[in-house]
Amino acid sequence: MRVTFKIWRQEGPDDKGAIRAYEVDGLSEDMSFLEALDHLNELLVLKNEKVVAFEYDCREGICGQCGVFINGRAHGPHDNITTCQLHMRSFNDGDTIIVEPWRAASFPVIKDLVVDRSSLDRIIEHGAFISAKTGTAPEANAIPIPKDVSDRAMDAAACIGCGACVATCKNSSAALFTSAKINHLNTLPQGKAEEHKRVAEMTFQMEIEGFGSCTFTGACEVECPEGISIINIAEMNARVVKSKLLR
Repeated sequence: MRVTFKIWRQEGPDDKGAIRAYEVDGLSEDMSFLEALDHLNELLVLKNEKVVAFEYDCREGICGQCGVFINGRAHGPHDNITTCQLHMRSFNDGDTIIVEPWRAASFPVIKDLVVDRSSLDRIIEHGAFISAKTGTAPEANAIPIPKDVSDRAMDAAACIGCGACVATCKNSSAALFTSAKINHLNTLPQGKAEEHKRVAEMTFQMEIEGFGSCTFTGACEVECPEGISIINIAEMNARVVKSKLLR
């Protein structure tokens, strides 16, 4: 395959940045999208040009590090996959493919396709955990949990923190991410002791980080690679009201 990549190049956070075009030949339809970028970088090295910076880790759709916009859509043309799970067979020979980083004020560009998503980490630090004494782990069946409760908690826990919800939202809202992290723990009995403190502090930190407000357009749910429902946002909003009354 031969394609033309049009890729956002930006040397650093304070640089202007621009789209640059690269014609790449010798690609296979069986290559993953990230392997195609690797191939491009190998060609750039041979030309003594600077390689394209992009993020990845597991390349198995688990870590959430590889997110970029591809032809204007988060993670590419398919539903419920990450960028690393996208293959070149999703494109045609001769296609032009536009690749851009996440666009959000709370995700400043570090270089090229790499953005700083530490704002999500700081939300996690303000409550996405359970305080418990260390020592011998309790018996797994000591706290019976109904299947419907565990299913709802695990559905929320599927969030991999890729940031596609933020980048896709017209308001750059982190409500889907934050609600998933809150509801995962607040649904389980182990998280009940700190549920009101957790929702208050995590939503407050979300505001401090400069994320926009949710207006329920649903774009976040559509582009989430794990298909996490915006019902979580409605539940989070209800928990916020309850926390103000009961804290």
